[in-house]
Amino acid sequence: MSEATITSKGQVTIPIEIRRSLGLKAQDRVTFTPMPDGTVLMRAKNRSLRDMRGMLEAPEGVHVPIEDMGFGSV
Repeated sequence: MSEATITSKGQVTIPIEIRRSLGLKAQDRVTFTPMPDGTVLMRAKNRSLRDMRGMLEAPEGVHVPIEDMGFGSV
């Protein structure tokens, strides 16, 4: 568990152990999501969809052209 203090300007420094565990660096973005039970989820926004390319493999023999995926023009 880590703790931080809110400044008079509403700023918080994310503790180093949290930044390291999330791989955060200067200029990365984070999101805050309030949950119904009062907790708040903080997520790192330091990966793009392009970073995930190749993570999933298509089943053997299956090929769908991008034009057929319904994405419009890419």
